[in-house]
Parts: sequence; structure tokens; C-alpha cells
Amino acid sequence: MAQSDLNICAVQDWQVADDQLNAVWPKVLAALKAADAELPAELKGGEKALREAQRAWITFRDAECKAEGYPMRGGSAEPLLVYGCMAALTRERTETLARIADSF
Repeated sequence: MAQSDLNICAVQDWQVADDQLNAVWPKVLAALKAADAELPAELKGGEKALREAQRAWITFRDAECKAEGYPMRGGSAEPLLVYGCMAALTRERTETLARIADSF
């Protein structure tokens, strides 16, 4: 396989992982919205906390994976490292979100 083929596979793997995350997202969001609806005003905030955490996670994922790509910086294998990292972290995040949703 050529490096470009490996890079394409890495991007596709990340896209599958991202699709799975996007399938779990509405479930966990709905679970936290429902939990917030049952809480007194001073205890609400699950949905907001989740959104803030997700934004922070995306920033972390992108920075972490950029750093992981630096051993091959500017080379043809850099995308393989970056997208491989993005796929792995996205699968991990999907599992975390699914656990949160299942805990309600």
C-alpha cells in the first residue's frame, strides 16, 4: 500500500469514529436535559457542563493529535499519525459519552 492509501484509510477510520460519536451525542444530551428538568434550579447545569466539556475535548483532541503528528511533520506520513490519533481519541470519547448516557 502506498502512503497516500494509508492516509486515506486513516481519514476514513476517523470519519467512522466521528459518525459514531455524533450518533451518541444526542442521546447523552437528551439524558442530561431530562436530568436537569427534574432538578431544582440551583442544581441544574448538566447540559451546559456537557457542552462546555465537549468544546474543551474537541480543542484538546485537535491539539493532541497535531502534536502526535510532529514526528513526521511535513512528511507524507503526518496525516496517518494525526488521523490515527483523532480516530482513537474519538472512539474513547464516544465510549465515555455512552457511559454517561447509560448512567441515567
